[in-house]
Amino acid sequence: MYTLIIYLYRLGVMTASLFNEKVRKMWHGERAAFSVLKQKVDPTARYIWFHAASLGEFEQGRPIIEQLRREHPEYKILLTFFSPSGYEVRKNYEGADIICYLPLDTPRNARRFLRLVRPCMAFFIKYEFWYNYLHILKHRGVPTYSVSSIFRPGQVFFRWYGRQYGRVLKCFTRFFVQNEVSRELLESIGITNVDVTGDTRFDRVLQIMKQAKVLPIVEEFVGKASPVFVAGSSWQPDEEIFLKYFREHPEWKLIIAPHVISEDHLLQIETLCGKENVVRYTQVENNSLTSHPSPLTPKRMLLIDCFGLLSSIYRYADVAYVGGGFGVGIHNLPEAAVWGVPVFFGPNNERFQEAQDLKQNGGGIEIHSYDDFATHMDDLTSHPAECKERGDVAAQYVEGRAGATEAILKKVSSAFC
Repeated sequence: MYTLIIYLYRLGVMTASLFNEKVRKMWHGERAAFSVLKQKVDPTARYIWFHAASLGEFEQGRPIIEQLRREHPEYKILLTFFSPSGYEVRKNYEGADIICYLPLDTPRNARRFLRLVRPCMAFFIKYEFWYNYLHILKHRGVPTYSVSSIFRPGQVFFRWYGRQYGRVLKCFTRFFVQNEVSRELLESIGITNVDVTGDTRFDRVLQIMKQAKVLPIVEEFVGKASPVFVAGSSWQPDEEIFLKYFREHPEWKLIIAPHVISEDHLLQIETLCGKENVVRYTQVENNSLTSHPSPLTPKRMLLIDCFGLLSSIYRYADVAYVGGGFGVGIHNLPEAAVWGVPVFFGPNNERFQEAQDLKQNGGGIEIHSYDDFATHMDDLTSHPAECKERGDVAAQYVEGRAGATEAILKKVSSAFC
C-alpha cells in the first residue's frame, strides 16, 4: 500500500510540476540525483549520509555534520534534501562533499541509491521516515539514527490503522528524541532504543549567535532612539496583524524578513505599511550609506529582500515575531529567543516543543488575533522591566538546552570504525 501511494504521489508531482515552479525544481532535482551521484561518489570513500526534508531540518542536523567533520575527517558527507526550500538555499554548503535531492522512496530507487553510495552510517532528521530506504538500510546492517525527532499521540504510528507502517520505526538503530513524551510513546509500541537528548537546533542557534555578522545598514537604520520590532519568516496573515498595529504606533521601527521573497509579496508588505515608510535592504546595499540624504533616514521599515541575514538581524530587536503560526507552523523560534527578546508567534505551534516551553515560561507569547497582539504589545511597551524579564527568560531557555549534539555523538561513537 505504501509503495502504491508513493507511485501515485509521483504522478501527482509530475503533473503539478507543469504548473508550479517549486514543484518543478523538486521533480527535476529528484530525477537528476542519480546522475549527480554517479559523477561525484568516490567508490573508495566511506560516506556518512544525512537526510533533511527542508532547511529547518538541515539546521538541526548541521551541528552534527560539522562536529563529525572536525572529529572524523576520514569520512565523507552526503547530504540529501526532499524540498527545494532546503536544497536551493544550501546546495553550495561547504560542510558536505555531495549535496542532492533524495530520489522518491520506491523500492527500485532505494536499492539503486544505496548501491551507489554504500553509506556506513545514516542520520535522518526529525520527521523523516522513508519506508523503503530504511528497510534496506536495516537489511544491509547500516547504523541508522533518528535525530531531534519528536512524537505525538495523534501520529499514524500510534493508531490501530498505522501498525503496518509503524514497522518502519523498527529499522532505526537508535532514536535521539526531543522530550520524554516521545520516549514514552515509542515505548508504548515496544521501541526502547531511545535517548532523550533534546533538540540540536539549540546548539546551532548558539553557534550562529557567536558568529553573527555586524550589519552596518541595519545599524544605521536602527539608530539609538527608537524601539525596534523584528519579524522573521513572516507570511501575509502575520503581517496583516502586526502592520496594523504599527501603523498606529510611529514610535517603533520595523525590520521585516518575510519567508517568501517574491516581488508580489514585497509589494504587498509595502502597501500594508505605506510605501513612503519602507526601504528595501538591497536598495540601500546598492547605494552608498554616505550619500546625503541617507535613504534610511525618513523610513520606519526596513524590508529584507534577500536571504542569509535574519539570524544576525534578531540581535537588533527589542521585541521579535516569528512567522508561520497562522499557516504552515511556526519557523525557528530559538533563532530569535537566543538574543534575549520576548518572541511572538501564532497559534499553529502545538507540534513545536520550544513553543510550548516558551509559552509556559513567559519568554514566548502566543497570539490568535490582532486584539491579542495589540494587548500584549501595549503591555510590553508600558512595562519595560517585564519586557526585559521575558527576554532574559527566553535566552536562558535556549542556553539551558544546549548539548544535544555532544550527547548524540557520544552515543554513536561505537559505530565509527
